[in-house]
Amino acid sequence: MLRHWTPELAERLGEVYRDLHRHPELSLREHRTADRVAAALGPLGCEVATGIGGTGVVAVLRNGDGPVVMLRADMDALPVAEETGLPYASTARGVDESGAEVPVMHACGHDMHVACLLGALETLARGRAAWSGTVLAVFQPAEELVRGAQDMIDDGLFERFPRPEVVLGQHVAPLPAGTVGYGEGPVMAAGDSVQVTLFGRGGHGARPEDTVDPVVMAAAVVMRLQGIVAREVPHHEKVVLTVGRLHAGHKDNVIPDTAELGIGVRSFDPAVRDRVRAAVERVVRAEAAASGADREPAFAWKTGAPVLVSDPRATAVTAEAFRGRFGADRVVRLPSLAASEDVGRYGEALGVPTVFWFWGGAGPGAFAEAAAEGRLPPFNHSPRFAPVLEPTLTTGVQALTVAALTWLAAP
Repeated sequence: MLRHWTPELAERLGEVYRDLHRHPELSLREHRTADRVAAALGPLGCEVATGIGGTGVVAVLRNGDGPVVMLRADMDALPVAEETGLPYASTARGVDESGAEVPVMHACGHDMHVACLLGALETLARGRAAWSGTVLAVFQPAEELVRGAQDMIDDGLFERFPRPEVVLGQHVAPLPAGTVGYGEGPVMAAGDSVQVTLFGRGGHGARPEDTVDPVVMAAAVVMRLQGIVAREVPHHEKVVLTVGRLHAGHKDNVIPDTAELGIGVRSFDPAVRDRVRAAVERVVRAEAAASGADREPAFAWKTGAPVLVSDPRATAVTAEAFRGRFGADRVVRLPSLAASEDVGRYGEALGVPTVFWFWGGAGPGAFAEAAAEGRLPPFNHSPRFAPVLEPTLTTGVQALTVAALTWLAAP
């Protein structure tokens, strides 16, 4: 089967990757990307549907009787200014959810995810003699907003298209290129976020005594929030609490009326998750009261991804197939990761197994160079994150293809 992955196909998919990297699009705005995907799918003999869950693309590759296997790739980029220095680096600009103009970059590797799924589909289409069943390929929007999977489900993904018996997904990571990493059970955290508005009383910067300064209030909140994980979460539980956004005011001699905080919480245990959410609200309200605020803070919670569980039995079967293809020395067991992913919503909605793995995109010199400087290679979401094209592309295509064949029927 993998003989169908040819140098000609690798070069063509490499150009698709470079094009996607050069032209990233923010969540819910992946129109050009979706058009590029749909055009690439046309010659493969797939049934293709666009506009699913917004800008999502679905391809159905049928090949007789047998299981239905879902392969998923996400398509959206991030509001990050690229600093990779690549000849195909992004200089794109976009408009974010708040209406602000921002730089745009594929800082999480979703462009590589798309190219690999296109490559796996073409490999499977060329090698139909080696399998039987149906492949459901899902190109998902808005993963970075942790909503694209649910949007596609709500738009009738599993009513309008074949219902899979297993969901397979992968993510490029700063592992050594050519390697595959996996975990069994909870592999990625649940993710929640809350937008907090603190209400003060503005005035002239020269007369702070006439005001209730929301900037000082926000600073106190940020510092006090750090004590939740350090002092309220058991040491054996994994929780990350991050204040990723703080905005207040427009001029240095004007004390504003309000300050806004964007807070993210990552957790693995539902009871701990509830406890941390309650603690965030308690701390914010207490600091507002201590500052003399006349009005209670406002909280807008977004429930993001659930804990991503890679089904232990199905993962073990798939990992064994990876070892057979890549060799045991290139397939490694990984600890759970505190980042979040919404791919688990598909299997959760259907009650079928999800298998999720990572594969490496860091070049051979990246770890040595980083170690010499006392750091790790650039991680996902960094302005310097960029997988080396090869062997990352080939490994990603082959991993998806091998995983799909593991669950499709023999002819």
